[in-house]
Amino acid sequence: MEPPPPRSPRDEAPHTHSHSHPSASTFTPITGTCCKCGGETTCSPPTQSPTSWPDLSSPPTYRPIRAPALNLPPNNTQAIILTPVPQSQKVPTITPPFHFQIPSKKITSPDDIRKFHDSPTSKNFLGFIVALSESIRGRKISDPCHESPTVSKIVSIIENLTLWVDQIPPVQQSSRYGNISYRTWQERLTENAESLMLQFLPDDLKPSTVEIVPYFADSFGNSSRIDYGTGHETNFAAWLYCLARMGIIMEEDYQAVVARVFVKYLNLMRKLQLVYCLEPAGSHGVWGLDDYHFLPFIFGSSQLIDHKYMKPKSIHNEDILDNFSSEYMYLSCIGFIKKVKKGPFAEHSPMLDDISAVPNWKKVNSGMLKMYKAEVLGKVPIMQHFLFGWLIKWE
Repeated sequence: MEPPPPRSPRDEAPHTHSHSHPSASTFTPITGTCCKCGGETTCSPPTQSPTSWPDLSSPPTYRPIRAPALNLPPNNTQAIILTPVPQSQKVPTITPPFHFQIPSKKITSPDDIRKFHDSPTSKNFLGFIVALSESIRGRKISDPCHESPTVSKIVSIIENLTLWVDQIPPVQQSSRYGNISYRTWQERLTENAESLMLQFLPDDLKPSTVEIVPYFADSFGNSSRIDYGTGHETNFAAWLYCLARMGIIMEEDYQAVVARVFVKYLNLMRKLQLVYCLEPAGSHGVWGLDDYHFLPFIFGSSQLIDHKYMKPKSIHNEDILDNFSSEYMYLSCIGFIKKVKKGPFAEHSPMLDDISAVPNWKKVNSGMLKMYKAEVLGKVPIMQHFLFGWLIKWE
């Protein structure tokens, strides 16, 4: 069978296309390349919009392969890294005449935060936190230390508050968070706060209760929202700072203030959180350091500076957590988090997991101090509740 005769050029469909763009006012051209001559060509856009699908289901929404599965971390990490490490400062003690006053809130905007950070009050308060951190450096909780009668009395007061939790059991309720029995506990605290302060105040400083009681009463959570967070913890630090301003707490007491007073406070707060199911106040979710606390990570990392065996990565060793949590606050915090949160540690606490890769505890401690300044003392939602009076001045 013979092949068909070749077709003449006239038998073929004429090769025609437009090499010039139509008027832009007519339509938006779609350009391409002619498969026969290689020239640029245009074609009319489809009559139907590619985004409308009248007879079909809409196309799936695709996400980039590297889209994060969790919330993005704060974007000011680099700014925190570049800031200088806060330094310790001596607390100036007050002298007569005294002008104690009811403290009030002053911070309402980022401008107020900047004003606060530029003030001597802010620098001295943060310097007090640093001094407390340095006092516990390289020491265990059980190490012997100078414990004044005032410190012993404060420890006794916190122990008494802990007993109240046993006396006021949680009620049965349907909601998971915020057991209303906490309000009864908080009400008893408010009623007795002034008498508790008078147990250790000398006669000439008893009028200070008008100023220091609000800090103390707001150190254990909010009774309306039944929550607790780093703002309440900062109020406790502010209360201790006021005692230092009045000379009731001296520098030689600082180690005991951390190892005795603050540790008792931390244990009380954990009991309140578990018994009354306090809600985290202003939590950053998984990208927060911890749902409730910050200061024990500062003090705890200072304890472990220059430790021969335990490194930041040691938090992943269950034997170390079991055997040393009672002596080191940082390990105690990690152990508590693992107790109350389920799942892989890197998923529910990615920031702490990242910090465990830091080579030494000194870097962890300095980073914690910078982060505390930025993420707690530098945040309006937290500091809008902070109080200012005569001992902690708004300057």
